[in-house]
Amino acid sequence: MTQNNFRRTLRLYNQNLMGENTIRQELTKIKGIGKSSAIIILRIADIPDTSRVGYLSETQIDKMKSIIEDLPSHLPDYKLSRRNDPITGTNKHLISSDLMLQHKRDIDNMTKLGTWKGIRHKLGLKVRGQRTKSTGRKGVSIGVKAKGAVKK
Repeated sequence: MTQNNFRRTLRLYNQNLMGENTIRQELTKIKGIGKSSAIIILRIADIPDTSRVGYLSETQIDKMKSIIEDLPSHLPDYKLSRRNDPITGTNKHLISSDLMLQHKRDIDNMTKLGTWKGIRHKLGLKVRGQRTKSTGRKGVSIGVKAKGAVKK
């Protein structure tokens, strides 16, 4: 491949992928795609793991996009990001902004229902059972206030 075909960056699913790095490394920057998912995507698309992002052709990029959009049919159920969705009951794999929006909706739903996790989210406290006596304090630390001098 010649230097003329080289791209410095590739914009894919609201993420800038650097052209100098390998495609396997750069695919993991997209939210919802991990190392094993990236390897599966590249194997299905017949793209070598060590190929550089900047040298990918348009057909390879389009093939990768179509595989990512139809990822639930290529991945086993345990690798999907949203299994047994509470609303639809189906298995989905959310990527990028869809993943973040669904996470926000889940937290809003918990707060609306008044679950324990929802209340903790609402109050800005730790949610998963971490200790709060000594960590997680916000704001300016006051320290110990000494009592005023006793007047005689």
